[in-house]
Amino acid sequence: MTVQSDTRGCRAPSAGGEKGPGVLRASHRHFRDGTRWPNSLFFLVPAALVIGVIVWSSAVSAQQLPALPSVTIGVGQGDTPQQVNVLLKILLLLTVLSLAPAIVVMMTSFTRLAVVFSLLRHALGTQQTPPNQVMIGLALLLTFFLMSPVYEKVNKDALQPYLGEEISQTEAIERALVPIREFMLKQTRKKDIALFLKVSKSAQPHNIDEIPTMVLIPSFVVSELKTAFQIGFLIYIPFLVIDMVVASVLLSMGMMMLPPFMISLPFKLMLFVLMDGWNLLVGSLVKSFA
Repeated sequence: MTVQSDTRGCRAPSAGGEKGPGVLRASHRHFRDGTRWPNSLFFLVPAALVIGVIVWSSAVSAQQLPALPSVTIGVGQGDTPQQVNVLLKILLLLTVLSLAPAIVVMMTSFTRLAVVFSLLRHALGTQQTPPNQVMIGLALLLTFFLMSPVYEKVNKDALQPYLGEEISQTEAIERALVPIREFMLKQTRKKDIALFLKVSKSAQPHNIDEIPTMVLIPSFVVSELKTAFQIGFLIYIPFLVIDMVVASVLLSMGMMMLPPFMISLPFKLMLFVLMDGWNLLVGSLVKSFA
């Protein structure tokens, strides 16, 4: 819409400084359809909108908002030793929950499975295929499968009696550690246990029941890493042979600028699929915990 000022009929001011009637007409604006609007209307419309917004906001703020819940965290004074004991138990529980993933990793078969799957991916040379989420998920599923007998014993001997208020919390923890220790002792080498007993300067145990749990856990982890690297070495051998053969063929053909892994990768994948590698690998890993 084009605004044009009305200059028709305007006369020049007289010598005495009087303004003619044409000057008053300039205070109006003409539109193409011939409608005349005063200039003051263009300032009244925004002002009316601003006033309306202010009135609406004041009306909304005048309404009572629903009360929101508040959470207060503080440190108060304990009047009795029982209150302090409860607070310490809550703090210990929160600490254990924050370290639960590490405990699961250190005291189960997850370590061996995750390391072997990672070494398999590097041996194949597939970079990030399968992705980390798939490898970790498969390792967790196999961990739950392998540890299910242990968890059933923990649930039957420790958790259910504790929930039924048949035993105390201390006795429940001791009962839960029994099947977990049995699992770790089967997979731990005596050499590793002796190493950590020597490092911790603990007394020589007369039987396996006297081995401290804090010594057994790192010994178990070191043994799992050694076993995983041994399995990884056996996985690497056939793929390493393929890499050497492909590199020798390319060198003899004068294709020194062609990366060998680009040619060897399809052959390694074909070999792994033809051998039903996943079945062999997962079956061997499961049987290694028997």
